[in-house]
Amino acid sequence: GGMTVRDIEHHLASTIGTDISRETISKIVDEISDEILAWQSRPLEAFYPVIYLDAIVVKVRTEGRVTNRPVYIAMAIDLDGAKHVLGLWLGTGDEGSKYWLSVLTELRNRGVVDVLIVCCDGLTGFGDAIEAVWPQAIVQTCVVHLIRNSIRFTSYKDRRAVAKALKPIYTAPTVDAAAQALDDFEAGWGGSYEAIVDLWRRHWDRFTPFLEFDPAVRKIIYTTNAIESLNYQLRKVTKTRGSFPTDDAVLKIFYLAIDNIGHHRGGELGSHTQGWKQALNAFAVAFPGRIPDTLS
Repeated sequence: GGMTVRDIEHHLASTIGTDISRETISKIVDEISDEILAWQSRPLEAFYPVIYLDAIVVKVRTEGRVTNRPVYIAMAIDLDGAKHVLGLWLGTGDEGSKYWLSVLTELRNRGVVDVLIVCCDGLTGFGDAIEAVWPQAIVQTCVVHLIRNSIRFTSYKDRRAVAKALKPIYTAPTVDAAAQALDDFEAGWGGSYEAIVDLWRRHWDRFTPFLEFDPAVRKIIYTTNAIESLNYQLRKVTKTRGSFPTDDAVLKIFYLAIDNIGHHRGGELGSHTQGWKQALNAFAVAFPGRIPDTLS
């Protein structure tokens, strides 16, 4: 069923911990409209070392039909290693480069001048849009997505073996070693899973940048631990719900959920990134002159 005022009531009650009347809920939901608008257009930092772009699929009732729609999430790590949700956008699922350009331009217009690394799924037009908005940014195809998409092609009985055979590619010490590991994978599995080999070759140039870093830093770029834990929290919110009655309801509930995770308004998720100082030092070496001097 759709998400009713009662669902929102329940969500708010669990967030705020009180019994609230339905009028109050409706009022909160109306009031939150302004709050979300303000949040979605709030000024951002001029510089973020890392931005992750990801999507969660939700069921939304649109013109009487329930359809699957992606909610795109931009999340950043700031200079202190704190994570922030920069914004949410409800898409249709066939977004191309023009759409991505508008989302990223919106972030730039809110103040983001430079980003070192943008991690994203290999969505059509994404990389080009990122480079158009932040010409110096490195576009990194998210390794977790590559692995996940590889496993989609794999029959159940081969899953564990294929996952194990892929590991030498993304744990390789150098780009050359990674290329060799992909050749090895193809020799072993190419017969059954040419599609997986194609997937990695297609994304190769946008997969390899993170191999330039030492393992501590790779972990930050490669694990989307950051985004995975956020997704987990947001999926909990969507799982119990069936479908959302309106586009608006999706963004409101997600906003409240993000808020609940961070325990305060504004999209900061509170938890800090492990090994951040080491990563920042490595970034300073790898990207000379790009990291603002915060001591001035």
